[in-house]
Amino acid sequence: MRYARKVFSILFLALWTLSGFAQENPGKQPADPSAPQYTFLRDVVYGHKDGMALTFDVVRPNLNANGAGVLYMVSGGWYSLWVQPERIVWWYKPVLDKGFTVFLVRHGSAPRYKVPDAVEDVRRCVRFIRMTAADYGVDPERLGVTGMSAGGHLSLMLGVAADNGDPKAEDAVLRQSDRVACVVADFPPTDLRPWVRKKGTTASRDFPALQFEEEKAPACSPLLLVNKEAPPTLLIHGDKDKLVPIEHSRRILEAFKTAGVPSDLIVIEGGQHGFIGAAKRRADDATVAWFEKYLVPRKQAVASRVP
Repeated sequence: MRYARKVFSILFLALWTLSGFAQENPGKQPADPSAPQYTFLRDVVYGHKDGMALTFDVVRPNLNANGAGVLYMVSGGWYSLWVQPERIVWWYKPVLDKGFTVFLVRHGSAPRYKVPDAVEDVRRCVRFIRMTAADYGVDPERLGVTGMSAGGHLSLMLGVAADNGDPKAEDAVLRQSDRVACVVADFPPTDLRPWVRKKGTTASRDFPALQFEEEKAPACSPLLLVNKEAPPTLLIHGDKDKLVPIEHSRRILEAFKTAGVPSDLIVIEGGQHGFIGAAKRRADDATVAWFEKYLVPRKQAVASRVP
C-alpha cells in the first residue's frame, strides 16, 4: 500500500496542512479589510448515487469576478475527500485572485467507486454547472478544469471525451453539453490499460479504483481519446515522478500536437509526484496564465492588470 498511502497523503496534506498555512498567511486584503474576499456556497448537489448526494462547493471572488469558472477535480488516487472550502482557500487562491470563480468538484470516491464511476460523475457535474451557470455568475462557455494526478486524469477525460448532451434525455442535466473550454492537468495518468490489465501490479493492487473490468480501460484512457475537438490543454509534470512517469504527459502531448490541439508541457526539473515551494509557484503561475489566455477575453484581461 506504499504508493496508495503516498497519493492519499499528498491530497490530505494539500487540503489540511496548507489550510493552516492559509489562516496564517491570508495574502493581499481588499480595500475594506472588514469586507469578505470571497463568497462560499457549500455542498451544491449535482446528482445522486446509491442514495447519496454528489456535491461541489463554489467559491466566488467578491471584488473582481471575471465571469469565468475553474473546476478543481478533488481527487487523489480517485479518492475524493471533503474539507470545508474556507480552510483550503490558499490552494486555489492564485486563480481566485485573478477573478475566476472556483468549483471544488467531488466524485463518488474509492474504494467503493471505480475510475469509470468517477468519470461519469465529473461529466455530469460539468453538465449541471453549465445548466445553472447563471446562478454562479459564470459563462457556461468559459469553464476550465484542472486537477492533480487522478484529478489531472479526470480533467483530461473531460477535455477529450465530451459531447453535446442527449436532447432526448428525461433528465434535464443530461441534455446539457459537458464540454470545457480548456484544461490544465498536473502529473496525470493518461493510459490506464497496463494498470488495469496487470492485476498483480502495485498500481492495480494498491488503488481500489483501478480494480474494474479490463475492457473498460481504453474508454478511461485519455491518451486513446485525443481528437481535434479537444480544448487547449496544458500539462505540468515533474521529471522525477516515479508514481506517474512523465512519459504519460509526453505521449499525450504528442497526440494533441498530431491532432492540432493547442497544447504544451511544462517540465518541473527534479519534480516528483506533487509540487511544493517553488515548483508549486511555477505550476500556479502557468495554470493562471493558461486560464487567462483561453477563458478571459483579451480586452478584459488587459483591463484587469491596470492598477
